[in-house]
Amino acid sequence: MHDVVVIGGSFAGQSAAMQLARARQNIVMIDAGMPRNRFAEAAHGFLGQDGRAPHAIMREATCQLLAYPTVEIVAAEARSAVRADDHFVVTLSTGVERKTRRLVLATGVSDELPAIPGMSERWGETVLHCPYCHGYEVRDRALGVIANHAMSAHQAALLPDWGTTRYFTQGAYEPDPAELALLAARGVTIERSPVIELIGNAPALDGVRLADGRIIKLSAIFTAPRTRPSSPIAGNLGCAMEEGPTGPFVKVDPWGLTSVPGVYAAGDATTPMHNATIASASGVLAGVAAHQSLVRA
Repeated sequence: MHDVVVIGGSFAGQSAAMQLARARQNIVMIDAGMPRNRFAEAAHGFLGQDGRAPHAIMREATCQLLAYPTVEIVAAEARSAVRADDHFVVTLSTGVERKTRRLVLATGVSDELPAIPGMSERWGETVLHCPYCHGYEVRDRALGVIANHAMSAHQAALLPDWGTTRYFTQGAYEPDPAELALLAARGVTIERSPVIELIGNAPALDGVRLADGRIIKLSAIFTAPRTRPSSPIAGNLGCAMEEGPTGPFVKVDPWGLTSVPGVYAAGDATTPMHNATIASASGVLAGVAAHQSLVRA
């Protein structure tokens, strides 16, 4: 019987596991090796790690975790988790079952990009989601925002601090009067003819083709993909969900406790704001909270 099983081995999962390891808990971290950031060459804005490849950061973190004798790391997919009396049973893709007193879910989210030709092959390179994560690397260039949800105009209002910006409403996300005023004050050009294709030698971007036939030269596109939890485990356990601007996420308290006793969650699957530093910090909180719940038990 493990004290805690951590499902997911990226920023949130490893941060949770580190707190538990240092508390000398018997833990196993299960990781399928498919992190959301696998398309990005470098992580940015993460204190002390700026510019490093995400896989390099995680590889070093894994080595540090394995220095603790109570840690086990399993390369597999967690297929299911069910409650059994006072513990949980986690079934892996290998068919092996692991029993645990507590669960930390750090499974992340999956992205669904707008259905526009040329988007997917540029994802993480010249099609980006977060100006704070990637804006500096495309600074002083012609940038665009392809609207994909109600907060897209807000994203367009931020981008002029990195480069000249065009906001493509896609005929679906027209700014309200206050947003129009802000975009005008920020010098954002609004395009109401939808983008129908990204052009250039991918992953580079030369521009976009609009439905009215025009071609607009751009060097990078920002958009917020629709998101959903990468794993069904939280939902199958009955964890309450919330609806964010880009999709559903697991509802947690400030310490990462879900609506299901004994189940904690951390990382991108628990918030509408996705950022490596925030994911890591939420993992720390969930790991500490899981340990303290065991102490109280």
